Amino acid sequence: MESATSAVTGHLTLHPPLTARQHLTRRVKALALDHGLSVSAVTSATSFPEVFTILRDRIDAGHMAGLDWFTTERAAESCEPKTLMADPLSILSVGIAYWGSDEGKPDDGVPRGRISRYARGRDYHEILPERMRALHAAIEELVGYPVASRFLTDHARIVDRAVAARAGLGWYGKNACIIVPGHGSWVMLGELLLDLDLEPDQPLDKNCGRCHICLDQCPTGAIVAPYTIHTPSCISFQTIEQRRAIPRELRSRLGDWVFGCDVCQDVCPYTRAAADEPDAAFLPSDVERAYPSLYRLLEMSTQTFREQYRGTAVMRARRAGLARNAAVALGNIGTEDDVSPLTQAALGHDLALVRGHAAWALGRIGGSRARRALARAWERERDPEARTEIELALEEAA
Repeated sequence: MESATSAVTGHLTLHPPLTARQHLTRRVKALALDHGLSVSAVTSATSFPEVFTILRDRIDAGHMAGLDWFTTERAAESCEPKTLMADPLSILSVGIAYWGSDEGKPDDGVPRGRISRYARGRDYHEILPERMRALHAAIEELVGYPVASRFLTDHARIVDRAVAARAGLGWYGKNACIIVPGHGSWVMLGELLLDLDLEPDQPLDKNCGRCHICLDQCPTGAIVAPYTIHTPSCISFQTIEQRRAIPRELRSRLGDWVFGCDVCQDVCPYTRAAADEPDAAFLPSDVERAYPSLYRLLEMSTQTFREQYRGTAVMRARRAGLARNAAVALGNIGTEDDVSPLTQAALGHDLALVRGHAAWALGRIGGSRARRALARAWERERDPEARTEIELALEEAA
């Protein structure tokens, strides 16, 4: 009989039978899909030394400035899975695809900001672990014995994009996002470290070719080279992680973004071809979760902020960050009709950070009403940083 590994008889191609390891891997991936994980792939639990070299160089070059917790030591640990779990045998890279068509901002006359798509529904830090725990239980039922595991999302110490790339779940785009076939980069990643011997997948032999549209279209020029993000310039960093003032030279480039930024994904040809199959958990429950009223963000109390955004990733920015970002957005898209709410914020907001950014927005809009409001704010303000913001805004408004 002709060898099953290579024989071709007529139109029939014979393949070798699946090994027990391959069969188990297929069943695990099927379970992942059954439990709401859109995509999955396997890699070994060996270390990522080449990734550590890149991360160390990025840290040394200042590209990670502002992420004070991401030290060289942290990077080294992130590249060694065995620091997270004793002797894992495999890593199952999983993802939830979330892109869906969007009609955009409502035409209701309300000045609105923009929230990144991934943060409009439930917090992915809750969704992914829930589904991975359910998958793990199903895997234990499948094999018939306890399986040691560790569930990870991006807040744990693992290089999740490197795991996804080595597993062949997707490949690195020049915007440093993982591009998943059929879904683009609209995929939230997670990992299961497992004491289970699964068949590793091969990395995908794909790249961006000559395309560099994401570099060209980044509003702040944060993609300083292919695959290299200068974090301090990134809109996502400034609107989410930045706790102090947003650098003045960046504010005009933030547009109407108040949490995150999707520009480098929106312009990517692969991402524009993503399947319109949004996961329901990522869909906004109301317009404020996707396109919030900038006036409301400026005025909301701590209690209102928590009620509106509890259980979403937006909580990461905190009330102060969202109000600050709303002021900047109004400075970018606002008109004289927006002088009154900005005046109220510049004169009476309880946070000096917000008062200073509201003053900046008034200076951007300009006009006699804005100048009068800034003059009043300067007389009243006692915080040194906010006073400096007002002085600079008065110069611009003049």
